[in-house]
Amino acid sequence: MADGFRRTPASSRYALVLLGLFAAVWIALAISPWYRQDWALENVLVVVAVPVLAWGWRRMPLTRLSYTCLFVFGVLHEIGAHYTYAEVPYDAFFQSTFWFSLDAALGLERNSFDRLVHFLYGALVTPACIELLDRVAPPRGIWRYVLPVSFIMSHSLLFEMFEWLAASVFGGDLGQAYLGTQGDEWDAQKDMLMATLGSALTVCVLGMRGWLAPRV
Repeated sequence: MADGFRRTPASSRYALVLLGLFAAVWIALAISPWYRQDWALENVLVVVAVPVLAWGWRRMPLTRLSYTCLFVFGVLHEIGAHYTYAEVPYDAFFQSTFWFSLDAALGLERNSFDRLVHFLYGALVTPACIELLDRVAPPRGIWRYVLPVSFIMSHSLLFEMFEWLAASVFGGDLGQAYLGTQGDEWDAQKDMLMATLGSALTVCVLGMRGWLAPRV
């Protein structure tokens, strides 16, 4: 089994390196964000999640795979927070770097960075969910595949409700920037679907690699 898929806790050095790299990214993207108030809202969950992960390190350390996936997701989230999710200039980057429009090539009519990050939320957070379930209440049989995806689905629902509540409280341009629906009335449902698909893909890949086998 490849090193990245072993079910052994990450070393403290590896975890600290990722934490340091994330801190550097966070500081860099905290400088002159496009919409400071939206950036602050987007970072509420980060301010909660990072200390929780640090607290859980000694009590329930995760594997290198899980920490790496969480790090990648955190970086992508900070990019979305810096520009606002609806305005991340990924297509401009493709046009200036590769001389073609990614949106045009894929037939996209909206900024799809938020869709990508919701998909990757499901894909990248699922390994940590699998580990936590194994530590707290190890599922058996088919539930080893179903519960991690259900966990992500419930997270996505709660996050969409949090977004709706925040938009209702703050309203105006800030509320719209935070929601990032871009005029799509089914935006929340599509975001939850993308997270579910991402989680299901990860479960399938890890299942084929033997990562979902019961721990002994």
